[in-house]
Amino acid sequence: METLFIIMFILLLFLLFAGMYIHSILLTVGILGLILLEGPGYITGFLQSDPFIRTASYSLTTVPLFVLMAQFIVRSGIVEDLYNIVYNLSRGKSSILGVLTILAGGLMGAVSGSSNASAGAMGQVAVPQLLKRGYGEGMAGATVAAAGSLSAVIPPSIILILWGVATETPIGQLFIASIIPGLIIMVIIIAVMLVFLSNKSKSDKTESLEAPFEKEHVSLSRTIVAAILTGLIVFTVFYGIFAGLFTPTEAGAVGALVSFLAALILRKVSVNFLSRSFADTVKLTAMILMIMISAQIFGRFVSISLLPRKVIELLSTLIEYPVLILIILCILYFVLFMLIEGAAVIIMTAPIVLPLILEIGTDKIWFGVVVGILCTLGLLTPPVGLSVYSVAGVTGISSEKIFRYALPYAVVIGVVIIGLLIMFPGIATFLPSQM
Repeated sequence: METLFIIMFILLLFLLFAGMYIHSILLTVGILGLILLEGPGYITGFLQSDPFIRTASYSLTTVPLFVLMAQFIVRSGIVEDLYNIVYNLSRGKSSILGVLTILAGGLMGAVSGSSNASAGAMGQVAVPQLLKRGYGEGMAGATVAAAGSLSAVIPPSIILILWGVATETPIGQLFIASIIPGLIIMVIIIAVMLVFLSNKSKSDKTESLEAPFEKEHVSLSRTIVAAILTGLIVFTVFYGIFAGLFTPTEAGAVGALVSFLAALILRKVSVNFLSRSFADTVKLTAMILMIMISAQIFGRFVSISLLPRKVIELLSTLIEYPVLILIILCILYFVLFMLIEGAAVIIMTAPIVLPLILEIGTDKIWFGVVVGILCTLGLLTPPVGLSVYSVAGVTGISSEKIFRYALPYAVVIGVVIIGLLIMFPGIATFLPSQM
């Protein structure tokens, strides 16, 4: 059986590096593995029931609702208006502009839940202004990419939602648990950026760069309205969950409604606005559900192969040293997030890792926050580095220049916040314990 799993794992890696979609890879490996283990009859009965049971879940309505909320926010123009506020407040020292850009990235991550959306939007709006204020290309791109990556750990993070669904962990508690670590990461990013500025690390700035974005004048009244609406969206989602006014699923619906009303107030709602928002929501939701169905099949193969039990037995000599096991898991997750898209990593590894962390008495809410942070690091490190590529794609800056500055962000974030969470787990568990 060990030989079969090794062969299936090699096949998985081969298909992954061949460029196949992750759901196709999981589906292929899962079905083939189940057929070889249990025979064709088993897979026929399994496919008739389990995919429907997996996706016909009330808790999964969280996903499309938060995705729809993000679509309304991005298309309403609140992103541009919010940065206009940041830009106007930061007149003067370039360091203030960078700090406020990071804060704006955190807010956008909080209201969108998507690192790609946050990094891409901030890349279009913020990078040109940072370049005008004397930032080097690599530093400007890396700062915005780091700010965009915050959405992997700041609620309503899609990564946290997937971890909650995959491990049956309360999503609302995951959201609350990630608030303090998310704020600490934001402070770390600001500190690293200030160190870069103090050392005048602008060696990669080109002699002449024509910014692809020119600041558009926005009236004071519109700026004030956009600021109020942004605060209202964030407050509604966070306060509603924390105060117990509604569940995370209901929070997604309320957030989508408030975001739509915000777009309506800003006069952005049109037939095209609605059609594109709903179409992209359907596409993203279908993609996530397809990954979950294929991961369900792959997870069943992993379970039947008894791999989780074998992993526990393999690490049984280390059970008395839970911190060492956690460090090993963190290293493995960091490597996986460097190579594979975050959602795929969580769906593939949850069936294996969950029994192990429960065996060593680790809180799965705490570990879910750690996984979200490690995903944040993966968004900044090659070869995947989705936040970096999002910024590079919308600004025209080479990804190599951005990675040169993004890696120090990732290293410092990883060492400091993971170390703090291991030494002081209450950073992530205190707020959920008060609910």
